[in-house]
Amino acid sequence: QVQLAESGGGLVQAGGSLRLSCAASEGTLSSSAMAWFRQAPGKEREFVAGISRSGSSTYYVDHVKGRFTISRDNAKNAVYMQMNSLKPEDSAVYYCAAAIPLRMILHGTQYDYDYWGQGTQVTVSS
Repeated sequence: QVQLAESGGGLVQAGGSLRLSCAASEGTLSSSAMAWFRQAPGKEREFVAGISRSGSSTYYVDHVKGRFTISRDNAKNAVYMQMNSLKPEDSAVYYCAAAIPLRMILHGTQYDYDYWGQGTQVTVSS
């Protein structure tokens, strides 16, 4: 079983930056492909970025490419997402997700990931 917890959200002005962190309080993340999703009020939960088990491969949804960077530190059992040049439309609750161990996946829907954190709110003001 994997227990995930996100941190690093907050209120930031447009053009600003935030760094989200996802840590595992139980279980190990090194065997799992990881991803960040987000969900704005009244909208479906959407995939934002994914990273392979080793961290050598990443995938981004088009509208965050060049602004967001997903990374991981398996020694620290953690995954991160650096978000730069934030826009008001980036405002959402951001969730960290883990696939079942050893599954090879870089991007998918929420149904492709098995373990979730509680989310962290990101609000970007204009």
